[in-house]
Amino acid sequence: MEDNKNAPINGATKIYASTLGILVGLAGIEHGILEFLQGNVRPEGIMIDAIGPEQRLWEFSSETALTIVPNFLISGILSMIFGFLVAIWAYAYIDRKYGAVVFLFLSIVLFLVGGGFATILLSVVAFTAALRINKPLKFWREVSPAGLRNLFAWLWPWTLVISVISFVVAVEIAIFGDPILSLVGAETAYSIQWFLGIAMLILAIAALPAANAHDAKALQI
Repeated sequence: MEDNKNAPINGATKIYASTLGILVGLAGIEHGILEFLQGNVRPEGIMIDAIGPEQRLWEFSSETALTIVPNFLISGILSMIFGFLVAIWAYAYIDRKYGAVVFLFLSIVLFLVGGGFATILLSVVAFTAALRINKPLKFWREVSPAGLRNLFAWLWPWTLVISVISFVVAVEIAIFGDPILSLVGAETAYSIQWFLGIAMLILAIAALPAANAHDAKALQI
């Protein structure tokens, strides 16, 4: 079988960066839709809630964002456009030369036009991973003991999978509240939403060394 010269050196790391990048793009699109629904209205400042009063389905329904665009309608359109661009770039081009830099640029623009705060945090993590897609994993080869490599490799890909699920459920609760709201009440549902958000970020960060360790083990580094 011939080697694919275009294949990334570190396949799991590429999957990790692409997955987080796509999640960033989809979150930006979701923010954009909610902002668009608020219509041709000027926000009170650069800090906004993507969920307007008329779209709020429960008392703690909220998605904080920042926008330099003084119009919800335009901000929403731009968030959807750049969210789409981020997702496509993360899927198809993040492992190319300058792919990580372009991804970060698009993500910053998405953040500035209303894509949400979670998007910029995940973008930085995905950018960090993308820089290592085609680089030797020297830490895992020269510094880390075999036991540590095996431990982190064992965590792949479940840390990433659970992180993505946590993110999706947290967003679902933020917008709709139910079905959690009907079971535990508003304050507990809000606490669960925050817990899932924190768990998502911790697991997303932990998934990066897990992906690196998996690649190192696969390449027998």
